[in-house]
Amino acid sequence: MSENTPSQDAAEAAPESAAPTAAPELDLAAQLAELQAKNAELADLYLRAQADVQNARRRADEEISKARKFAVEGFADSLLPVLDSLEAGLAIPNATLEQIREGSEATLRQLKSALERNKVIEINPTAGTKFDPAQHQAISMVPAEQEANTVVTVLQKGYLIAERVLRPALVTVSAPK
Repeated sequence: MSENTPSQDAAEAAPESAAPTAAPELDLAAQLAELQAKNAELADLYLRAQADVQNARRRADEEISKARKFAVEGFADSLLPVLDSLEAGLAIPNATLEQIREGSEATLRQLKSALERNKVIEINPTAGTKFDPAQHQAISMVPAEQEANTVVTVLQKGYLIAERVLRPALVTVSAPK
């Protein structure tokens, strides 16, 4: 039985210690490759997501542009019969005053109907209605036998469009006594 010298022990131990250090290097290389692949995949997903966002933004901008451009299309379409009626009335030679009046009244009904279909509602307060500064514009205050700050007369009708004041009604209001 021979005893190993310290240099022999180191020589035998060296190959054993080399094997464990090679395995971690392989593990690190594999992890690096895996992380690089994952990074490339995430970068690709990010680029695709960015492209999707840009495409969605572009489509939304196009839709908004079309909506602005053609917003009055339905309204204009509902006014075309009114235009046709006016042109037809003017095309009648030697129309009597009664025919002109009847045609004008029918055309006015058509116009009011077209406005109502497009949510344009008239503001026409009756006498005695409380003055509402959100819907009425007072032109003057007049002495009256009714409660103060109420509508006396309507000088010009107002209009709402989808519950928003398009034009306030011009009214005279009763003065305080």
